[in-house]
Order: sequence, then C-alpha cells, then structure tokens
Amino acid sequence: MIGPLAAHPEAGALAVAPVAALARHATSVNINIFALCLLTFAIAAIAVVLVTPLVRRMAFAVGMFDEPDAQRRVHSQPTPRLGGIAIYIGFMLALFTTLNLALTHSFVIHHYLSTHDLSRVIGLLFGGTLIMGVGLWDDIMGMSSQRKFLAQLIVSLVAVVLYGFTIAGFKLPHFGYVDLGWFAVPFSLFWYLGMMNAINFADGLDGLVAGMALIAALTLTVVSLWKGEYLVAITMCALAGAAAGFLPYNYNPARIFMGDGGSMFVGFALASAAVMGTEKAAAAISLAVPLLVLALPIIDAAAVIARRLHVRAPLFQADRTHVHHRLLDLGLSQRQAVNLIYLVCGILGAVAITLAMRTHVF
Repeated sequence: MIGPLAAHPEAGALAVAPVAALARHATSVNINIFALCLLTFAIAAIAVVLVTPLVRRMAFAVGMFDEPDAQRRVHSQPTPRLGGIAIYIGFMLALFTTLNLALTHSFVIHHYLSTHDLSRVIGLLFGGTLIMGVGLWDDIMGMSSQRKFLAQLIVSLVAVVLYGFTIAGFKLPHFGYVDLGWFAVPFSLFWYLGMMNAINFADGLDGLVAGMALIAALTLTVVSLWKGEYLVAITMCALAGAAAGFLPYNYNPARIFMGDGGSMFVGFALASAAVMGTEKAAAAISLAVPLLVLALPIIDAAAVIARRLHVRAPLFQADRTHVHHRLLDLGLSQRQAVNLIYLVCGILGAVAITLAMRTHVF
C-alpha cells in the first residue's frame, strides 16, 4: 500500500525542514563526536523513511519489480526492487551534511576530522556512486554475471588505485604488524570484491541484508569510537541510519527490495570504512570487526562459490543453496530464519566489541 508521502511528495520536503534546522543549529555550538554521530544517523534514517515510499511508487510506475517464482524467490507478491536508491540517498545526504559541518565548523575539524579524512569521504562518495550505478543497471537492464564482476573490479580499482583505499597491512596476534608491501593492491581488491559479493549473495530473504548491515555498522561505530577512529564511526552511522530507515519497508512481508544496487552499495560502504580504519594505529580494527560480525554470510558465500566450482556451475548463478534457504527448508518461516541470523550476527558483534575493548588484537 502506498503511503501518504508517496501521494504528496511535497510533504517529504516539508518534513526534511526540521533536520535542516537541526544541522544549522549544530554549526553554532561546539558539538561532541557522539552528537555528530547521532545527527548523521538521524539524517540518514529520516531521509530513507521519507524517500522509500516515493521510490516504491516510481518502481511500480516504470515496472521495475520482482515477480514471484517457485524456484528461488520466496516472496508471494510482485515487489519493487529499486530500494537501494533510497539507501543511497539517505547515506549520501547524511555524509554531505557531516562534510558541510566539518568545512564550516572549525571545532569538528580540530577535534574529530582532518582534511585528509574529508578527501577519503569524497573517494567513498564517488566509488559508492559508481557501484550504485552498476547495481541499478543490473536491476533495470539486467547484466551477465561476468560483466557484473568486471564492473565490480573496475569500481574496486578506482577506489584502491585512484583514491588510495589500500590495505597496507594489518595486525596479527603474536606476529604484530604485517606489511603487505606489493601485495597490498591485490589484497585490497580481493577485500572489496569479497565484501560486495558476500552481501549481494546474502540478499535472499526480506530484511536480511538491511538488518545485517545495521548490526555490522552499529558494531563498527562502537568499536571505532572506542579506538578514536572518528571518520569510520561517522561513516558507519550514516550506513546504520540508512539501514534502519529502510528496514521497516523491507522486513517480511517486504514492500520493497534493495536490489543489487542496494546490496552492492552496502558491501562497498562496509569495505571502504574498513580500509579507512587501517590507516591509523589500530590497523586491524575495521578489518576484524566486519569479518567477525558478518562471518555467517561470508562463510556462506565462500562455501557456495566452492560448491559451484566443484560442480562446474556458474559462480554467480542464483540458486537455493545459501544458508538462509536451507533454514527455510528446515521448516523455519522467513521471519524466524532472518531473526536467527540477526541473533548470530548480534552475538558476534558483542564478541567483537568485547575483544576490541579488552585486548590489543583490534
């Protein structure tokens, strides 16, 4: 059912006014990092809540929706699949607002961000826009798995080579810091491709990716604040807010899907935040946390790829061999399966926070 905001788009503009006023007020006072993170989260969430009904209406108008089928898709009604547009808009609006605060409020620059951090945000926004474009092309026009992988590789190269989102090294227990040297670029490309495809593969049940992104982003926010990685924290608050705003529309029964555009954008944002966290003293913080929190979808993606290689099936061909499909085959409902995976990710997130606060591994 299309909400009143979809019928009256001007209401969305009026509802954004309080957020704009809040942002202007923030420039007149000395805000701390917690207020900045809350502001970023709130702007992203509110924007997605307002924009999603409009995107849903647009998707129906242009015929961009998924029809149910008995083989793989588990929804029972035609469902629009362009929800990634709303996630992208909310994320970008939140980070642009934070960027504006940093440029117009010297307190933010002096205490929490730097000009180098701002350049990283520009790279993140540009790369995120590129991968969103790739996903939307696939959602609207369709794209072979080989071409989609090539497009992902090109966007990853832009992020790693052009904007320097490179993992130069990381810490290992008992070994200390490991300098990757010449292997840094291929390792970073593998990181981006792995994260984007792990999230993309997991997008098979209503609300699954949105909820996992929310849990992972909040976990990274807490750990990043603890370690003083403020740019990572702000970026993850934008992603958490966007996921939180989208989840009510995407939770079972979903009224809209995020599509490949949304899932690949979420994976790119998580991967980029992780790389940004490796540039300072706590070099492994952002690598270890998403690997731990998202261990289930990452292991599932690796197992699916290994199984397809074994039977010589196309690597990116959709099927029902993922862990979430297996949970359905065991008799769980969509909500039960999704909630169980949320629980696993939440427990792993708590473990990651505990380890980060009690050890020097992260």
